[in-house]
Amino acid sequence: MATIIDGKGLAQKMQTNLAQKVEELKQTHGIVPGLVVILVGEDSASQVYVRNKERSALAAGFKSEVVRVPETISQEELLALVSTYNDDESFHGILVQLPLPGHIDEEAVLMAISPEKDVDGFHPVNMGLLWSGHGVMKPCTPAGIMEMFKEYNISLSGKNALVIGRSNIVGKPMAQLLMDENATVTIAHSRTQQLAALAKTADILVVAIGRGHLVTKEFVKPGAVVIDVGMNRDENGKLIGDVKYDEVAEIASYITPVPGGVGPMTITMLLEQTYESALRKVK
Repeated sequence: MATIIDGKGLAQKMQTNLAQKVEELKQTHGIVPGLVVILVGEDSASQVYVRNKERSALAAGFKSEVVRVPETISQEELLALVSTYNDDESFHGILVQLPLPGHIDEEAVLMAISPEKDVDGFHPVNMGLLWSGHGVMKPCTPAGIMEMFKEYNISLSGKNALVIGRSNIVGKPMAQLLMDENATVTIAHSRTQQLAALAKTADILVVAIGRGHLVTKEFVKPGAVVIDVGMNRDENGKLIGDVKYDEVAEIASYITPVPGGVGPMTITMLLEQTYESALRKVK
C-alpha cells in the first residue's frame, strides 16, 4: 500500500516556518511582503481560490490585498490597474486570477505584470529563465510538487518520469523541474498513443490532464510514485483527481490524495515566492 504524500500537512509546516521568516524580515529590515490578487468577475471557483490565498497570506503575516473588479472591465483599465501595482513598492507579488473574461487577452495581461513581481511564474521572461535552468519565479504547482519530493526523500536522479499534460501552468514547467533534478522526462497528452503502456514504464508519474479517474492501475508500474494534479467533479459533484486513487494506491509506492495533496502546496509556493521577492529587496 502506497505512502500518502500529505500535501496539506507539508503546506501547514512550510507556512508556519514562513510566518517566522516574515516576522524576522519585518523586525530586521522593516519590510512586510505584500501580495495583491486581482479578481475579475464572479467566477465561483476563482472566488474560493482567492479567499484561500488571502486567508493564508494574512496568517503568514503578509500585507494582503484583493482587488475585485467587474467582469465588464475593459482590457485597458485592467492593464492600468496592473501597472499601478507594478509601481507600488509595498507589493512584491502580483497575481491576476485566471480565467479572465473572453474580451480580455490573457497573454497581454500576464505580459504586463513585472517579471520581478510575477509570483505565478507565467511571464515569458520567467518561463525562459526556467527553461534555461535558471528559474527564479516558477509556476507554483510544479514548484510545490518538487517540495513534496524533497520532503519525502524521493530520489529523482536517473529515474524515468512521465508527465501527462502539456499546459504552460503545470505540464511543461513540471518537465523542466524534473530534468533539473536529472530525471529522464517524457511529456504525454490527450493524443499520445498507447498512453497506458507508456505510463507503465515510469518510475515517477505526474498526472495533470484534467480528466477524472483517467489513470487506473493499468497505467501504473508497481512501486511508482504517483502525483495527481487533477481537480474534477464526478457525476455526484464529488471532488476527484485524474487518478483512480483506491486502486492505484494498492500498487504505487507514494501517492497524493485529492483533495489534500497538490492543491495546498500551490498556495504555499505562491507565498514563498512573494516572500523571496521581498527578500531580494534587501540583498
